[in-house]
Amino acid sequence: MAKPNIARMDVAELLDLRDQIEDHLSQRRTHMEKELARLDGGTRVVGRGTTSSTLKGRKVRPKYRLGQRTWAGRGMRPKWLVEAMRGSKKKLEDFLIDKKRA
Repeated sequence: MAKPNIARMDVAELLDLRDQIEDHLSQRRTHMEKELARLDGGTRVVGRGTTSSTLKGRKVRPKYRLGQRTWAGRGMRPKWLVEAMRGSKKKLEDFLIDKKRA
């Protein structure tokens, strides 16, 4: 394919070339997103390059317990756990529900 000489093109030809390039890039992007989704089983492409985990929203079994309160170990530590650790010099491992997991 010969390279177009854009210096000699008029405005209408340049706009047409730009539209062709945008269409081609859009097709390539769609193809690459499909390939990425096929290769990466843990995440999916949602649009504009953002990803969403397929595990998002799933419940996780609690890992730590203090009385009736439980925490799965994800995200920030709950205040009740931080206060309990600070007040008694206990470690996080002391609150494990199933100590065999550790």
